[in-house]
Amino acid sequence: MNWYVVRAISGKEHKVKDYIETEISRLGLSEFVEEVLVPTEKVIQIRNGKKVSKEKVYFSGYIMVKASLVGEVPHVIRSINGVIGFLGEVKGGDPVPLRKSEVNRMLGKVDELAVQSDSVLIPFDIGEIIKVIDGPFNGFNGTIEKVNDEKRKLEVMVKIFGRKTPLELSFMQVEKV
Repeated sequence: MNWYVVRAISGKEHKVKDYIETEISRLGLSEFVEEVLVPTEKVIQIRNGKKVSKEKVYFSGYIMVKASLVGEVPHVIRSINGVIGFLGEVKGGDPVPLRKSEVNRMLGKVDELAVQSDSVLIPFDIGEIIKVIDGPFNGFNGTIEKVNDEKRKLEVMVKIFGRKTPLELSFMQVEKV
C-alpha cells in the first residue's frame, strides 16, 4: 500500500472523502483502500467577542489516500463525483505514489496541527471601525490605528467629548460594526 494524493474540487474535500469511502465499501474494495485522509488544522477565530474553534483544510483541493491501486480501484476513485484525478499522473499513465519522506512530513504536519491550536486568525484591519463592548468605554465606536498580534491588543482612536483619545483594548473587548 502506498499513499497517493487525489485532486478534488476545492471546498468539497470532506464530501469527496465520504463519497470515496462509501463507494469503496459498496463495491467491496475495502482491502485495497486502507485510509482516506483530509489534512486539516484547528484555527481559533473571534466572532462576536467569543473564541470559536474551526477546522480548516490544510491542503485545499487535495485528499490523501493510502491504497493499493490495482484493477478497478484507480478507475473507481477517478469516477467519483468531485474527483479531478490523481496528483502527478501522466495522461494515460499510472498515478505516482508519494515518497516516504513526503508522507512522513505531511502526516507529521497533520499530527502537529492537531496538537497546536493557538493560532488565531486576526479578524481586525487597520482603519476599520469597531464598537467597544467591554470596559469603561462600553458603547463607544472607534477606528483601529494599530494591531498587535503578539499581545492580542488593538490601539483604537475613540472620540470622547469631541476629542480623539487613543485606547489600548484587547481583541475580546471589541466587535466589528
